[in-house]
Order: sequence, then structure tokens, then C-alpha cells
Amino acid sequence: MSEPVFSPALTSDEGVQLATELFRDTFGTNPQGVWYAPGRVNVIGEHTDYNGGLALPIALPHRAHLALSVRDDRTIRLVSPQTREAVDELNLDEIGPKGSAGEVKGWAAYIAGVAWAMEQAGLGPLPGFDAALYSCVPLGGGLSSSAALECSVAVALADMAGLELDGQPMAGSAHAPNDEGRAQLVTYCVRAENDVAGAPTGGMDQAASLRCHEGHALKLNCRDGSVEHVPFDLAASGLALLVIDTKAPHSLVDGQYAARRAACERAAALMGVDLLADLDPANLAEDMGHLRHLALDDQTATCADAASEIADDADMLVRRTRHVVTEIARTAELVELLKNNERLEGDVLASVGELMNASHDSLRNDYEVTCPELDVTVEAARNAGAHGARMTGGGFGGSAIALVDADAVDTVAQAVVKAYEENGFNPPAFLKAAPSAPAGRLQ
Repeated sequence: MSEPVFSPALTSDEGVQLATELFRDTFGTNPQGVWYAPGRVNVIGEHTDYNGGLALPIALPHRAHLALSVRDDRTIRLVSPQTREAVDELNLDEIGPKGSAGEVKGWAAYIAGVAWAMEQAGLGPLPGFDAALYSCVPLGGGLSSSAALECSVAVALADMAGLELDGQPMAGSAHAPNDEGRAQLVTYCVRAENDVAGAPTGGMDQAASLRCHEGHALKLNCRDGSVEHVPFDLAASGLALLVIDTKAPHSLVDGQYAARRAACERAAALMGVDLLADLDPANLAEDMGHLRHLALDDQTATCADAASEIADDADMLVRRTRHVVTEIARTAELVELLKNNERLEGDVLASVGELMNASHDSLRNDYEVTCPELDVTVEAARNAGAHGARMTGGGFGGSAIALVDADAVDTVAQAVVKAYEENGFNPPAFLKAAPSAPAGRLQ
């Protein structure tokens, strides 16, 4: 059997060195600075962000590092290790939303889009810039590699353009950044991803990258953007959070994510609420029965589909809504367990694991966003002794997480590798998630 492969995080010194060397090799001079932004993993609270609910992410130690210098014109030049032979060159005056004449292709949309969104908000004109990206956030793993790109350029431009939005400390400083300014930066990053990159995500990924605190999970109210930093010291309880990158294909722009979001918006409209977070979990059974009747009436009045198709559609809306309502309740319950217990052990630990397991089961059965690799991962981790395991991120591929005893990380990882080999899947990759610092400047 193959041995598990772990993806290491770069140290701050390594990130500075590699991003600076790439910048110097490409542009012939040293950058004015190096900024970073972390990926994220969500402990619980999936597909709740665009429904106005709660999420509980942590920032990863794995970061995107961006070496940058501003220019005296409106040109943007971008390079990464994968594109060093073909530098992307754009003009800030010509950038536009996806589908427009100024559409930006590929990974450059996540960086140039932030500058575009900041200018659309009236924070301009901004200078052009040269930037070299060196990231160790796994690509395609559902760990917010795109949000890390956006947030690294957001803090860099806020700093270099003197926008007074950030108040960011140097990495390692005990001084917390300006959270109000960071909340504004989140909105620009979200608009970049939605409008320029064309991915209809919520704001949880960007909020985690910009607003998390080291050693804490971020209770994020996705309706109003308010946050609470919840202690999440797993090591003190002898635990670890193992992240398993399934290596299954993962994309948020292939229509599946957008379809889930559209279903939620339709269900909220039928129920007469602004967002599904407005529904009370205590009234779940009654509300779901009411929603089914409304959906049946709506479809019967507006289309000529067969009765069975109309019923299937109504049942689908009920399942999507049930996941969102119960997932928000699970997130609130897990937050309270963390806030009220310094150590996760005994019945408390069992309850945390049960909430994680129920989250995955709901995402598999009601929201239908898992895939064979995710389900095999979760089952193997649970069978190997994980206290709880679930998919994390948007789904349709990406990653899963397992809450395990610290001394059982390798055992659980080996069980997952074995399960993959038995199912003929490509080998997974692993990383250890520790609640880490938010985006900032390294040099």
C-alpha cells in the first residue's frame, strides 16, 4: 500500500524567498513587498453563506504569497511558477466583468478582478502593478485557493495605495488588523470572484482569509457580516484536524454550484422570506410540508411537465432547504460547544463528531454535492476512528476533513489511502489544519 502524502505549508521566510525570486527573475528587480493570504477550511456550515446563515471556518497555514510593486501606468503584469514563460499582461482601463469585452481569462481574473472591484467602489484610480504569485494552497482542493489570491492582492493594494482600509500588522505582530476595513476588502474580493471570475460564491472564503485569528475558528454571520472569534485549540485536547484532498475534479463554475444557489433563492421566494436563514429550525417539519405544497402549485401553474417531474422538483426544493436550515442549526450548536468547553473530550467530543457526521450526511443526501471520492474518504476516516468526518467546501470534489486523535493522524490517513486503492481512485493528498493568522504583509 502506498504511503500518505502530506502537503507542507511554506514558512514565512520560504514564502518571501520564493515569491521574491520569481518576481526578480521575471521583472528584473526586487518587489516593494511580499504579502500573503491563507486558504481556509470550513469546520462546519456548508452552503449557508449565500443563504444568510452561519459558517465556522479557520485560516490554514497554507498561503498564497504575492510579491508586488506598483507601476507608474495602468498596466498589470502577473506571473506564477506555472506561467513564468508567458506573463499575463492586462490594462486596468480595459478590465471588465465576465462576458464583457474586457473579460479576463484564467487565474488572472482573481487578481485583476480585485483591482477592478476596488475601482468600481470608488477607490481609484489605482496604479498598475507587477506581481509574482507563489502559493502552497492546494489547487482544486476546495480550500479556497482562489480566495487566497484575491485576498493577497487586496491587502497589498490597500497597503501600497494608502487606502487606510486595512491597518494590517506585519506577520507575527500581536496587533490585530482593522476588522472594519477588512470587512470592506471582503466585499471587493467577493465581487471580483462573482463578476470578473464568474464564480457565484458567497463571502465565507474571503472572510476567513482576511478576518480569522490564529488559534480560533471564525463564527461568521453571513447575513450581516458580523464575526465572533471562537477558541479552537485542538492540540490542548490531544486532537488534530486532518484535511484530505480527494484530487477529484473540482470546479465552482460548471453550473452545479449555481444550480444549488438558484434552488435556495427560489425556495426562499416561495416561502416569503428574504433568505433561508429566516426559517426557524423548530418549525422544520411544518415549513417543509408547506414548501412542498407551494412548489407543487407553482410548477403546476407555470409549466406543462408531467406530474411526476413536478413532484420530483418539489421534493428537490424541500431537500435543499432542509439541508440549509439544519446546517445552520448544527453550526450554532457546535459553536456553543466550543465556547462552553475548554477541552473537547467525552460526551462533548462525541457531540462535535456527531454534528460533523450529520453535516456530511445532509450534504450527501439532501444537498447532493458530494462525490464517490468524498463519500469513500468520510466512511474510511470514520471506520478508522475519526470522531467526526465530513466534506468541506463547495463539494463536487475538493476536500474532506476528519477530527482525529493527534496520535492517529497517520493511521486515519493510511486507511483513506487503502480505501482509494480498493476503489481505483487517484491517490489523495493530506495536510494538517491548524487555525492560523489572516492575510498580511511579510516584508
